[in-house]
Amino acid sequence: MPIYTSKDLVNWRLASHVFSKPSQVPQIGNTTVQNGGLWATTIRYHEGKFYAIVAYTPESPFIVTGFLFTTTNPYDSSAWSDPLVFPLIDIDPNLFWDDDGTTYIQFSGIHQQTIDLETGALGPAAIIWTGFTEFIPEGPRMYKKDGYYYLMIGEGGTELGHHEAIARSKNISGPYEGYSGNPILTNTNTTEYFQTVGHADLFQDASKNWWGSALATRSGPAWENYPMGRETVLFPVTWKENEWPILQPVRGQMSGWPLPLQTKAVDGSGPFIEDPDVTDFPPGSAIPPHFLYWRFPPADAFAVSPQGHPNTIRLRPSKSNLTSSAPLTSTEELGLIMRVQTDTLFSFSVDIVTFDPIFSEEEAGITAFLTQTQHIDLGIVLLPTSNYSSEVKTKLAPHLRFRVTNVPDLVSDFNGTVSTAVRALPETWLHSPIRLHIDTVNETHYAFSATSSNQPSESERMGIAPATILSGGDGRFTGTLVGIYATTNGGSGKTESYFSRWRYQGKGQGINNNTFVQYTPFVDSD
Repeated sequence: MPIYTSKDLVNWRLASHVFSKPSQVPQIGNTTVQNGGLWATTIRYHEGKFYAIVAYTPESPFIVTGFLFTTTNPYDSSAWSDPLVFPLIDIDPNLFWDDDGTTYIQFSGIHQQTIDLETGALGPAAIIWTGFTEFIPEGPRMYKKDGYYYLMIGEGGTELGHHEAIARSKNISGPYEGYSGNPILTNTNTTEYFQTVGHADLFQDASKNWWGSALATRSGPAWENYPMGRETVLFPVTWKENEWPILQPVRGQMSGWPLPLQTKAVDGSGPFIEDPDVTDFPPGSAIPPHFLYWRFPPADAFAVSPQGHPNTIRLRPSKSNLTSSAPLTSTEELGLIMRVQTDTLFSFSVDIVTFDPIFSEEEAGITAFLTQTQHIDLGIVLLPTSNYSSEVKTKLAPHLRFRVTNVPDLVSDFNGTVSTAVRALPETWLHSPIRLHIDTVNETHYAFSATSSNQPSESERMGIAPATILSGGDGRFTGTLVGIYATTNGGSGKTESYFSRWRYQGKGQGINNNTFVQYTPFVDSD
């Protein structure tokens, strides 16, 4: 649950993580459904305190639990409280304070009930509006303006039919009158690059101009290739007194209210979204705050600059590989650490400085990872050589192995096959750092390659894979992560691996079909 902050609506910095300790939401460690977990965080500010409300949804069985976190310092992950936990009938809780001090939650359905923020006690739940189309009404937002309660919701599911609708009433409990111009925001039945637009919210900037944020996919109407998942988009809103808000349709290039003066003078605990990673893991440093894990990692899985290995991060291998023996029913620990793909076009690389495997199938490498059932990996793995005598023990040697996992429980966006590629490491590459690379060839394909520090001009391209593998399926809500892993692939090995020179660089953002905005770092004038 990362919280980002900005003073100019352009440069967004990681402020903190609401959920940073296993004790806050221990259920995550037992979540097996790949899309299960914490859904649809809403952040609100009231009387000096920040509130983050979210639904925990294991998805199977569909039993929803509400979690409410608070802080007076949103720039410190440790300052977020343990959650107030309460039952929910459905997903997407929203928090709203009325003028008389009564606190309400609205959630999918569209239901509403009061909540006591000290005890979690809930009042009776009632459906206050069933929506414009009455098809999957969810993601409610409540605003009070000009004597009206405005209720804005998402509808139509989170796929190509997604849209926003709005209604209003003089009474918070209704009845609600739907706007004759609904839906007020959608790209349904268009050829626009940005699709599945919905789950929106409205806010005012310091100049009292209205803006909206929503979720969308950069997929076009085919809705097949969107490896960055559902992303947050920003758009201008006009909201005149006693009238309905007018939301500008989401496009790759937009105009509207003047943006605030650009600045990076922003507090936070982590980098700005557009910042490149230049991480060498020096002694005394910590794991960067924007790095992520799958469920909870083992306590001793990672170490920065351990004794005898300065400027590295050590990975202890998990017995399970990234897919595990049963990804849809088990919660095996993974030796895996990643960061979010934040650019349509990017380059990611990391050096394996030391890795001396002993047992067959010990492996360390890099991955483009959506779920345990959808990922693309390039690793150094100990395998039998092709030239050995049957009279002696099988000779093992390090190999490069590129392979794709595409076995989602839900319908995949990729129905083809990508061949596994295995090549023995050249002898001149042994006992020296090996650099593994992931590069976007274009917005539809990833290339995986390797180079040696001894021969940096000689690159081994191991494979190219389509981004549709990392779209849809079991991970259609979330986006691709890139990172490093270590595993014994079910074997008995315990060989540690040491990585360094972690680099991620954005190369361009897709804003329309085959149209990209080149990455240009912003230099602060302050």
